Amino acid sequence: MESLMTLWQATGIANLQFPQLIMMLVGALLLYLAIVRNFEPLLLVPIGFGAILTNIPLAGLSDVGGLLYYVYKIGIDSGVFPLLIFMGVGALTDFSALIANPKMLLLGAAAQFGIFATLFGAIFLNYIPGFEFTLQDASAIAIIGGADGPTAIFLASKLAPDLLGAIAVAAYSYMALVPIIQPPIMKLFTSEAERNIEMPQLRQVSKAEKVIFPLLVLVLIAMFLPAAAPLVGMFCLGNLMRESGVVDRLSKTAQNELINITTIFLGLAVGSKLAADQFLTVETLGILALGAVAFGIGTGSGVLMAKLMNKFSKTPINPLVGAAGVSAVPMAARVVNKVGLEANPHNFLLMHAMGPNVAGVLGSAVAAGILLAMVG
Repeated sequence: MESLMTLWQATGIANLQFPQLIMMLVGALLLYLAIVRNFEPLLLVPIGFGAILTNIPLAGLSDVGGLLYYVYKIGIDSGVFPLLIFMGVGALTDFSALIANPKMLLLGAAAQFGIFATLFGAIFLNYIPGFEFTLQDASAIAIIGGADGPTAIFLASKLAPDLLGAIAVAAYSYMALVPIIQPPIMKLFTSEAERNIEMPQLRQVSKAEKVIFPLLVLVLIAMFLPAAAPLVGMFCLGNLMRESGVVDRLSKTAQNELINITTIFLGLAVGSKLAADQFLTVETLGILALGAVAFGIGTGSGVLMAKLMNKFSKTPINPLVGAAGVSAVPMAARVVNKVGLEANPHNFLLMHAMGPNVAGVLGSAVAAGILLAMVG
């Protein structure tokens, strides 16, 4: 009988606590959203599965010496995984639309306004009982507004590792909800006539321009904001490998095998931070709410900047393209194109929207560098 009791006490059922059960259900919900609803499946599948693994009683996967512990320490705590992801994203990115129309950089910059507005929002929450966000916490939360998962993970790992799970889940959840969140905001700030505006075809960009661009961006960042150099540097390396045309094997590896392998372990590492004692807090609800506000402000500020630019531009600018200033590439650009076609079946805005979209990637990395330099 005693041996049976010992065996029972060694089972997961005997040691399962209610908060752990809740978090395992959260992990299952993430898997449902990824598999059934197709919301950011590349990352939500490993995150959801990692959340289930880390909450299994007695498994010790996230304890010192456990698999998830080492995955997190090696890849997230060191900042390596987000940087490798950024290199892969750079190798996948075509800057032609931005090079052909450089003023779209302003839209990528305007969309980052949501980040800094949310920074003050997180600080303001401290006046509500139950919230205790430090300036580092608020900075890590604010980056959700950039709609850039790797950047959010990178900054959270540096400034607020205890909030990493909630920040990552919020960032990727809102990225997945771009087709639902953005259109109402875009329509709220634009008229039917503005959504009908047709933009002229972009000029052809030379190979020399494509090769020089990542080098120029890296030099400017290194001179003015070294704190953003890790993210921007890896992004530019990936893009240079793509555009140079002399290292196709390296470029294809960065675009496929490397980014895919890294994504698996990145997701598991983030899932390991969804332990019940770290996630089931009032701060998590605040992070989710602030993330929605940040995303909404980023979308709205991009649209409003595009409207302002249209008043002074010699060539027409459809204000919808401002919504692509958030760095959810290429989903935000596709949403812009879809809303534009609804207003005018002859209005193809995809390539025009890709300009502010890739500018948003750079913008969120620069914003992260600014926050890291200020409070890191």
